[in-house]
Amino acid sequence: MFRIFQALPLVLSLLLPAAPAHAGDKLTVLLDWFVNPDHAPLIVAREKGYFAEVGLDVEMIAPADPSAPPRLVAAGQGDIAISYQPNLYLQVAEGLPLAWFGTIVSTPLNALVVLDDSPINQIADLKGKTIGFSVGGFEDALLKMMLSEAGLDLSDIELVNVNFALSPSLISGNVDAVIGAFRNFELNQLDLEKRPGRAFYPEEHGVPAYDELIYLTRLDMADDTRLPRFLAAVEKATFYLTNHPDDALALFLKAHPDLDNPLNRRAFRDTLPRFSKSPAALNASRYERFAEFMKQQGLIDEIAPLESYTINVK
Repeated sequence: MFRIFQALPLVLSLLLPAAPAHAGDKLTVLLDWFVNPDHAPLIVAREKGYFAEVGLDVEMIAPADPSAPPRLVAAGQGDIAISYQPNLYLQVAEGLPLAWFGTIVSTPLNALVVLDDSPINQIADLKGKTIGFSVGGFEDALLKMMLSEAGLDLSDIELVNVNFALSPSLISGNVDAVIGAFRNFELNQLDLEKRPGRAFYPEEHGVPAYDELIYLTRLDMADDTRLPRFLAAVEKATFYLTNHPDDALALFLKAHPDLDNPLNRRAFRDTLPRFSKSPAALNASRYERFAEFMKQQGLIDEIAPLESYTINVK
């Protein structure tokens, strides 16, 4: 679920610039990866002073190990972790006391991608082809479901671990397709390299829709009054992003000038419509439907009650 984006800083640990000094309740947010356009609501909320308006002093930290934030929050070493809806079921199955309390990106970003000039025009054309991946498990499950719609199985293709080099492996011809490409990043990256790609979207090929990026916290923080204030600030920031995209981009790049390049500008544009306008809203049926999918794919053994891994903050 984690990938290294070409043109992003090759740094494994990044402490984001400190927010302006002000009195407020401290809140620590552990990001899922390098700061990037997926985090725009957080950056805008900080830069516009929306966190300060609700009495919060929010510190955002990017991890040295992308898998660490949920575990650190579960252990009480952070208040909020940015993670992924599919990962939440796995974390709950492991016994981690974590729960969803908000959504950042409310659509899938994951996609199966081929080059635009590829002879692969439908899923059935993947038979006998090589498909690159970065992270096994969930991506295998996505691919398996997508293949099944065309009467294929994983045995009909060859999986190749490309170690996060999704776009380069596709461009070089080492693989015929890649799974796990983010439609707001890798598709833009391929286009910038003058090798445009074409995507097959999981939610259009049998995979239930899901939230790509979510906010997690510990179950024992269900009544923490900082959480609804946090969501109110990021909701306000999301509307600012929607209503003033150019100003929001300028604000984002001023805060992180190292990201001022064509890839991140394009990714920012393509991510805007995917941010949840109601981050505190829980689509219960979507979460229950995806839990069923995770069990059917053998990724979890049992389906936990929805209320055991979600929190409706007030």
